Amino acid sequence: MGVRPEPERFHDEGSADPPKIVLERVESGDVHRRTERFRMLHRIAYRDREHGDLLVPADLGTFETDLTSVPTIFTWLVPRTGRHLPPALLHDGLVHAPDQPASYLSVEGHVLDRVAADRVFRAAMRDTDTGPVRSWLVWSAITLSTIWHGSAAWSRATHRRYQLAAAMSLVVIALLGVLATLDLFDVIDGVPWMGERSFGMELVGGLAGAVVVPLLLGLTWGRFAVAGVVSGIALAVLLHVTVALGLITLAYQSAEWIARRRPVAAIVIAAVVLAAHLVLVVLFLTPFRSN
Repeated sequence: MGVRPEPERFHDEGSADPPKIVLERVESGDVHRRTERFRMLHRIAYRDREHGDLLVPADLGTFETDLTSVPTIFTWLVPRTGRHLPPALLHDGLVHAPDQPASYLSVEGHVLDRVAADRVFRAAMRDTDTGPVRSWLVWSAITLSTIWHGSAAWSRATHRRYQLAAAMSLVVIALLGVLATLDLFDVIDGVPWMGERSFGMELVGGLAGAVVVPLLLGLTWGRFAVAGVVSGIALAVLLHVTVALGLITLAYQSAEWIARRRPVAAIVIAAVVLAAHLVLVVLFLTPFRSN
């Protein structure tokens, strides 16, 4: 936390100049469902404090990236580009693809597995002066992905243990978040840290539980406890926002699907929805006019 940013650790291939990020946009899929990826046309390097120079990608011809791997509904929190883009490209270059070797070999001969790549990613975000909150959130999400996919250095039992701890804690946090919401609106009564209090006090109790419970469950992640705590608290605090954005995204994608494939049906549905809203407005205004 006390190490100052050092953006000069990122440099251009073969020189000390700032890195040149040159990307080529690549699309795949049919006309209705296209996937966007990017190829790097120029290598970038990062001088890591432990592993020395890391030059990515290893193979310009086959390497592809989606920039910062963030689900669409979370791009308001972590955009795909920004100060964290060079570290994100670096991490994509360090993490092997399914058809590539399990570890990355640095310029100086150091072997980096996926866990080491995550640590380099976190340090690289610090060096580009990425915001500390965003850095820890992104690193925790990347660590969760590592727990899911595993590392070449882990045994099968170790991998399963990490997966089970992460999955169980996140499921418990999500379930308690739903129960706390129902308790807040007096649908049920059973969340101990909320109790039978005023709406404001129950809200405060719910927020306190959204911090303390993930803190305790995160400790079950072992060596990844910090990532467990950050991921758990983020899930608990952002649960309702995520559900709302997920529903909005689903409605938008459904509307797009109907408009593309059934344009006449889309026009009819839009007309019905507009008419229904017009009727509702008239009905709500009627009492005021009569008074």
